[in-house]
Amino acid sequence: MAIAIRKPDEIAKLRAAGEIVGKTLQYLQNLIKPGMTLKEIDTLGEAYVREHGAIPSFKGLYGFTGSVCTSLNEVCIHGVPDDTVIKEGDILGLDIGTKLDGYFGDAAITMAVGKISAQDEALIACSKGALYHAIENIKVGMRFKELTKLLEDYIINAGFVPLRDYCGHGIGTKPHDEPNIPNYLEGKPNQGPKIKNGMVFCLEPMVCQKSGQPLLLEDEWSVISDDKLRSSHYEHQVAVVDGKAVILTEAV
Repeated sequence: MAIAIRKPDEIAKLRAAGEIVGKTLQYLQNLIKPGMTLKEIDTLGEAYVREHGAIPSFKGLYGFTGSVCTSLNEVCIHGVPDDTVIKEGDILGLDIGTKLDGYFGDAAITMAVGKISAQDEALIACSKGALYHAIENIKVGMRFKELTKLLEDYIINAGFVPLRDYCGHGIGTKPHDEPNIPNYLEGKPNQGPKIKNGMVFCLEPMVCQKSGQPLLLEDEWSVISDDKLRSSHYEHQVAVVDGKAVILTEAV
């Protein structure tokens, strides 16, 4: 496994791509309201990315038709934007990728549409909390499997389960690169590659309620849990600089 070590100028380019992702997510979160369609949200997201000089990197990637993954309610990841109308009480995942100057940005949030249930609030809080907990505990010399265990432990301790078969990933001049970073541990945490300064990767806890077994819907993109309950997804792209993780996909 060859995990790229990025130079400071490369990290700066990854940050520039990432900041556009963060700004787009913030823009959409402030704009989205009941009555909008997933396609309308996708169109707004794509326009915002392009207005800021980047390319929406998900459009056409592996055949995906949208620019924004719009994952509604039970859909955990890779939701395809269509004519579905969102309504009060829904929860909506937004996952956005950008390409700028040959480098990629990638991040996701799950947001409330209006007032949501306490269970849905806890579900979203778990994915967001797991993400920031992991980021805060990253240090040079720890193994990626230790990071995976941090994510899994946080999710399980909150009363939920991680989605299986999908994972976080390295990122740089390709949208997906080494290493794969699952949210559940296979093997032992003291195995595998170590985290080093200059590494850039995406962490993305995907949280289900009762079962982490994935089901692929008929569109061959949207992934739900086989418990068919609502799920949540959060993601940031981070660089390891001076021994700790720095978030590259925050809106500034």
